[in-house]
This record gives sequence, structure tokens and C-alpha cells, in this order.
Amino acid sequence: MKLIFSRKGFDSASGGAPSPIFPDGGMLSLPIPDRHSNIQYSEISYGTVNVGRLVEELTQKSVPESYYAHLDPDLRRDSLPRDPRWRPIFGQAGAAQGHLRNQGLAAGDMFLFFGLFRRVIPSGTGYQWDPEALPRHVIWGWLQIGDIMQVDSAALEKVPWAEYHPHFRRAFGKNNFLYVSRRFLEWPNPPHGMPGAGVFANFNPALQLTSPDARRPSTWRLPPFFMPGSGRRPLSYHHSSSRWRRVNGSVELDVVSRGQEFVLDCGEYTEVPLWVSQMFRVARK
Repeated sequence: MKLIFSRKGFDSASGGAPSPIFPDGGMLSLPIPDRHSNIQYSEISYGTVNVGRLVEELTQKSVPESYYAHLDPDLRRDSLPRDPRWRPIFGQAGAAQGHLRNQGLAAGDMFLFFGLFRRVIPSGTGYQWDPEALPRHVIWGWLQIGDIMQVDSAALEKVPWAEYHPHFRRAFGKNNFLYVSRRFLEWPNPPHGMPGAGVFANFNPALQLTSPDARRPSTWRLPPFFMPGSGRRPLSYHHSSSRWRRVNGSVELDVVSRGQEFVLDCGEYTEVPLWVSQMFRVARK
């Protein structure tokens, strides 16, 4: 069983801004721009909020509402009109997919999607960034793998409802794969009836990866059992011991600036699955 921290959504490099945490605590991961997509930001919904207008406002029109969005991972049923057969889905390609393949991902492994978030405050008829709030890395969604399939004509026959997905919209070559969620979570001590994929509707401190004391979002605070050593392989891309340190009963990690997926083998870190379950329980209250 493997846990994958997967960096997704707006940041300073893709989109040019964080994703918002709203005054009521709600949070929305903004999909990055993608000129190959056929889904405009203005077509995506978040409750009563039109995501196109929100993106245009928060980026000061550098990403207009008419531009196209890379809606991936696609975890919220109410984002778009859906085929009844739809299931949450995530795609990966190129070098990032090569890393996942080399890590030996399989059905049952768990993606935890995180991104850069910052609080917003009301501004006229919309929102603006809270000048007193710092950007933070926050876990915003999850997907437990049900099926893994290469993107080709056979995959389209298997999941015809996913034809809209960005990884069916362009030529990614042979190293282009989809991860389709399980219908229900199969995980140690899971919350009752929890779906195999979804989003956390509201911010909760249990979802924040950035250390509360840090100025930089890439300084994470994790439970002490994440500390590598004693023959345990560290979180992928984080093999340098200089990135890890013990601080007041926890572990701090300086996260690499590049890389999309960081993989941990739960067979070597047996406390981690129960940590994930507890995070689910706390964050869903």
C-alpha cells in the first residue's frame, strides 16, 4: 500500500496565484490553465459561484473566464453536467507518470491531492486576497485507485463517459495513464461509507501541511513517524537528510520545489494509514 502526495491546482507557476479559502471556510482547488482543453473556466461550477468569474477576479484578468481549464484531478460531481456513469478520475503523463510507474503503483494505493491555498475576503461583489494571510500547502482531495489504464482507444471503450477528460484531448504518447477511483474507500479503519474519492469541502487545520510557524509554504510539519531512517526509504524526491529535522515532537520537511508526486511505502511506515484515516475523520466533521 502506497500513499502519494500529489501537487495539483493553481500556484505561482501555473495560474499565477493560490487557490482560495473562503470566509466561511470553504475551499476550492482551481484547475490550471490548459489551451488543449475543451472546458472553459466559465463552465465550471462551485455551488453558486461561477469559477470563471472567480479565476478572472483573483488573477486580475491574467486568466480570463473564457480560457480553458485542465480539470484534473476531476473529483466533484457537481463541477459539470455529468454522465450517470461518471466516477472521479485523475490522469498523469510524461516524466511524472514515469515516476509513478517506477514506484509500482497499484489498485488500493491512495492519492492525497494538495495545493497552494490562501484566504480571501469579500471585495465589492467578489473576493480579494486577505493581506494578513500567507499562502499555505493544504490537502484538498483524495482518490483511492480502483483502475489504472493507459489512454488509448481501448480505454475509451472502457470509460466512454471520460471522453471529456484532458488526457483524452491531446496526444501524450504511450506514457499517458488514467487512475479511476474506487467507489468506496477500502482503507484501514476508514470513516463509515466514505467514497473512494472526493474533496474536503472546508479548511481544517488537520489538512494543512505547511508548518504553522513557517513563512514558506514548502516547510511542512508532519507527525514524527514520517522521519526516515532505520532502513526505511524516505518520501520520494526527499532522500537528502538535510531536508528532514525533528522539531518539538514533530518532523519538519523542506519540500522540493519541483515534482508533482511524492510517494511513500506504507509497508515501511505502518503508522501512516491510520494517520490518513484520522485526518479523514477530523476533516469531515
